[in-house]
Amino acid sequence: MDRFAIINDRKRAIIALIHSIFFLGVAAVQLAISHALPLSLRGQRAMAGMVLLAIYLVVTTVLVVLLCYSACTREKLYFALCAGSAAFGLVRIVLGDPVLHANIVRVLLLLCAVVVGSGILRSHSVADTAAEVELP
Repeated sequence: MDRFAIINDRKRAIIALIHSIFFLGVAAVQLAISHALPLSLRGQRAMAGMVLLAIYLVVTTVLVVLLCYSACTREKLYFALCAGSAAFGLVRIVLGDPVLHANIVRVLLLLCAVVVGSGILRSHSVADTAAEVELP
């Protein structure tokens, strides 16, 4: 079995998968209803834009750090997909995206992250089942 450094048990795999599914839903809703304008430091929406920028910056940074600390290939792939999605969200906040290219990429990256996360959860579930069978 792969040596996971961060998603190293079934509980963490479930939490990671739930987060991925939730943010896939958020990205899908944004894809359906949002046409982002570039970040502006003036006007009524300046504070909201700055808050979103800060959130995406923190999330992207945390996911890149998790990517650096992850051990096996599947875990690195999972965090790379999530960090890529967050980075596209960050770029979308800064530059805007009236034609929704960034959101399409975000949805695709998160969809792939859900698939990889499901595989990680399955590997932990199989390992837990095998450990239970071996017990006397």
